[in-house]
Amino acid sequence: MQKNTYELLTNKMGISPEVMEIINKAEAEVTDLFADLDDIMAFNQYKVLEAFQKNKISDMHFGWNTGYGYDDPGREAIERVYCDIFKTEAALVRPIIVNGTHALTLTLTGILRPGDELIYCTGAPYDTLEEVIGLRGEGKGSLKEFGITYKQVELTSEGNIDFNTLKNTISKNTRIITVQRATGYGWRKAITIDEIEEWASFVHQINPDIVCMVDNCYGEFLDIKEPTQVGADIIAGSLIKNPGGGLALTGGYIAGREALVQNIAYRMTSPGIGGECGLMFGQTRTMLQGLFLAPKAVNAAVKGAILCAQVFESLGYEVCPKATEKRSDIIEAVKLYTPEAMCAFAEGIQEAAPIDSHVKPVPWAMPGYDSEVIMAAGAFVQGSSIELSADGPLREPYIIYFQGGLTYEHSKFGVIKALQALYNKKILNSR
Repeated sequence: MQKNTYELLTNKMGISPEVMEIINKAEAEVTDLFADLDDIMAFNQYKVLEAFQKNKISDMHFGWNTGYGYDDPGREAIERVYCDIFKTEAALVRPIIVNGTHALTLTLTGILRPGDELIYCTGAPYDTLEEVIGLRGEGKGSLKEFGITYKQVELTSEGNIDFNTLKNTISKNTRIITVQRATGYGWRKAITIDEIEEWASFVHQINPDIVCMVDNCYGEFLDIKEPTQVGADIIAGSLIKNPGGGLALTGGYIAGREALVQNIAYRMTSPGIGGECGLMFGQTRTMLQGLFLAPKAVNAAVKGAILCAQVFESLGYEVCPKATEKRSDIIEAVKLYTPEAMCAFAEGIQEAAPIDSHVKPVPWAMPGYDSEVIMAAGAFVQGSSIELSADGPLREPYIIYFQGGLTYEHSKFGVIKALQALYNKKILNSR
C-alpha cells in the first residue's frame, strides 16, 4: 500500500497499524490470484459489449411507456441482450420481479403442476424458499398446498452433487431438479460451471424431459460461461446482485428455453398476456448501464472475497471457500463462533459504507427467515448484494457472509473495518 493511502487510513480513518499489517501481508499473498480473475472479467466485459452492439442499443431504448406497456422497445431490447449474454431462446427482465426469491418462485410455479415433483440436489434451499416450497409455514400458496411434492438430496461430504443418490431419488413424477449455485446460508463451496455441466448431462440422460433449473443468484460473470450454456434449461436471479452492476434499482431476470419462459410469463402476469405487458417504469437505462458495468463490479467483489478469506484464515478462523479455491459466487463465509463477534464484524462493514455509515446494525426478525438476521449494508440501492454487505442468521456456529463491493478498494476497506471492529472489542479470534 502506498504511503499516502496508508497515512490516510491510519491517521484520519482510525485504522490501527496492527490491522494494516495483517491486511498488507494477506493482500501480498493473494495478488497473484487476481490475474485469472481479470481475464474472466475482460472476457465478460467484451461479451456484454458485443450483445449491446448486436442489438443496436440506443437512446430510444431508455424511454418508457405508460398503461399496459405494449410494444415497449426498451423492454424488448434488454430481454434480447440477456438472451445473447446467457445464450438462451427467451428471457424476462423486469422491475416487477421484486427479488431473487420472486424470480425463483415464478420459475417454479410457472413450470410445476399438481402431482409434479421438485428435487433440490444441493441440499437445503435458501431460507426464503422454504415457505415457497412448503417446508415451513402454512398455506400461503406454497407448492405443497398445490400438491407438488419435494425431495432433497444432500451434497457429498466433499461438497459435490451426489449423483448416485440423485439417480435413486428421481421418480416418474420428477419435473424439475434444481441446483442452487451459491452457498446461501450454508457452509459449502459454490457449484461450479463444470459441475453444472456434468449434472445437467447426467439428468438429461436419465430423462430429457426433466427441467434442469439453476438458482443463479450471486453467480453471474464468475466464469466465461453461464449455466444455460452448459445444459441448464432455465436460470433465475436478481438484478440487485451481480447483473445489476449496482445501478439497477430493483428487478429480477429469468432466462432459458422459450416454452418454459412463456409459461413463467403467464404466471408473472396472466394466461394469454404473459410477457407482452408490463411497464419498465423508466428503469431500462439503469438496468442496461448496470449490466454493462457488472463484469467489473463482480471482479471487484470476488477479489474482496479472496482477501477476506486470506485475512481471516491467517488469524485462525474457518473460512469457506479458502482463498485459493475456485469460486462460483461472490460470497465469503467466515465462522466467528460467537454472536458478539458476528455483530462486531457487521458493525465494521456498516462503518465502511458510503451510506448510513453512522448506523449500528442489530439483529431482527427478517421476513422469510426462521432466525434473527443481522445485516450490514450501507448501499445506494437498498438490499443490493453486489454492493459491500455482510449478513447472516444469528445461530450457531455464527457464520457471517461477506460479499460485494463495487470497487475492489471498497471491498478491501470492508475487510479492514470488520477486522478493526473485532480488534477494538478485543474479541479477535475468540473461539
